[in-house]
Amino acid sequence: MRVPVWNIEGQQVGEIELRPEVFEARIHMSLMHQALVRQLANARLGTHKTKTRGEVHYSGRKLWPQKHTGRARQGSRDAPQWYHGGVVFGPRPRSYQQKMPKKMRRAALRSALSVKAKEGQILVLDRLELPEPRTKLMKEILERLPVGQSVLILLADPHENIKRATHNLPNVAYLHPMCLNIRDLFKYETLIIPQDVLPIIEDWLTRPVVPKKFVSASTGAALKAG
Repeated sequence: MRVPVWNIEGQQVGEIELRPEVFEARIHMSLMHQALVRQLANARLGTHKTKTRGEVHYSGRKLWPQKHTGRARQGSRDAPQWYHGGVVFGPRPRSYQQKMPKKMRRAALRSALSVKAKEGQILVLDRLELPEPRTKLMKEILERLPVGQSVLILLADPHENIKRATHNLPNVAYLHPMCLNIRDLFKYETLIIPQDVLPIIEDWLTRPVVPKKFVSASTGAALKAG
């Protein structure tokens, strides 16, 4: 797949070939759904909790005698039928973590990138630089480019000017290519990729997955990011 290369002035300056293994891969809808559900579930803290009748603090005195009052028997003010009493079967702290093999996660990313490439939502820039951290400059650049309502920018190196310039734009975000995830690909309409970032993504998503038992301690840190 060949796509045009744009500059920050909004002009086409050439074309570039996208690797079909990444941007023309087979689209797995169920795999993308599973990856999205996993990411959203892993983001949950799971710290929700209600107090049982053994954890609320009231007097342990019996409210009234057991018999001869004409009322229902009551043993404690901590009982769940009372206001501010304990909660029966309430939520307890738990982990929502879901596991997904690395091969499946990368295949889901390839599917999402292929969908965006098919719909023309990937824009390649020859370079992206700002002389100063001004939101107005970044806004002017985006207005000159054929982008949608929301934009995700991939940056290989930390650019403090771009970081500060996009901070006040509500529908614009930046991300390191190795942090690319399924949620942000679905959240933002247009994906802006500078030319120097393309090889990083293509190498990462086509790199063979090495099982952990075959990874030595010296190479584990290098492969951990992928």
